[in-house]
Amino acid sequence: MNKPDIKALSTNLRRSIWLFCCVCLLSQSVRAQVANPISITPESTGVREGRFIGVVVGTAAFYTLTLLLLKKQWYKKKVPFHSFNDNGEWLQMDKIGHMTTAYCMSRGGYELMRWSGVSEGASTLTGGLLALLFQTTIEVFDGHSEGWGFSKGDMAANLAGTALFVGQQYGAGQQVVTLKYGFRKTIFPQYRPNLLGHSVGQQMLKDYNGQQYWLSVNLASVLPVGPSFPRWLNMDVGYSGSGMIGGHENPRVIDKDGNEVKFERYRQFFISPDADLSRVGTFSPSLQRFIGTAQFFKIPAPSLEYNKQKGVRFHPFLLPKE
Repeated sequence: MNKPDIKALSTNLRRSIWLFCCVCLLSQSVRAQVANPISITPESTGVREGRFIGVVVGTAAFYTLTLLLLKKQWYKKKVPFHSFNDNGEWLQMDKIGHMTTAYCMSRGGYELMRWSGVSEGASTLTGGLLALLFQTTIEVFDGHSEGWGFSKGDMAANLAGTALFVGQQYGAGQQVVTLKYGFRKTIFPQYRPNLLGHSVGQQMLKDYNGQQYWLSVNLASVLPVGPSFPRWLNMDVGYSGSGMIGGHENPRVIDKDGNEVKFERYRQFFISPDADLSRVGTFSPSLQRFIGTAQFFKIPAPSLEYNKQKGVRFHPFLLPKE
């Protein structure tokens, strides 16, 4: 297996872990928010021993097995520890992905601790430390791996994602700003399927052209609104990139007719309304837990896009295929 394929698989695994954490966290609990308290189940006083043991054992097993798999499959050839600079790759989409992954893992650890009856402060700290432990271990493995190395940019993004969650939880007692993920199919994987993915599932994790990352702000938490204002209404600012079939630059590509295919790499910026489903107080507890699985995925909604190639565009519902 060549090095680009290995690195793509490593990125694939990280995104898989991120998606797994999002689903697990939101299937466990959709917690009350300060701006609009929602009581799902009464909080117990003290640690619930059975749940706590299950969470600790499950987390330790997941961490250990994942690292053993990584070491066996992708980190066989160890070299002296070194760093490298990949900050210019993929129009920084991978860095935003690292930040979102760290945010999600921090919140996932926090929610599992709270579900186990651990105190608010200890749960917040534990969630952040678990995210940093896992992400830092991956970066250290990278630092001993031939073909790439320890990335200071990745670590900065990991710290930023963790700090976004921990800072809000300690400072405001709620998540006023969250990070979300969106995806649409693109034309680019057909030109480098090993790198960008063969199936839709692989492309969701590996094709940065199709990914969008959204900074979602709860309006009722930041604006002086009245009691009739919908507490669940958010406004999102999104970022993506397009035209990328390589990290730093695009390789030369020839189509089946022998013609060279060229793509211009450019950034995309979006703004779109959204909903914070954890602030909808009319759903039953069971339904809240079910719909909460969408909390880290951008809900399709009208959006405005700006990019230097096509200017301003309006999308009535879903973003079009690039």
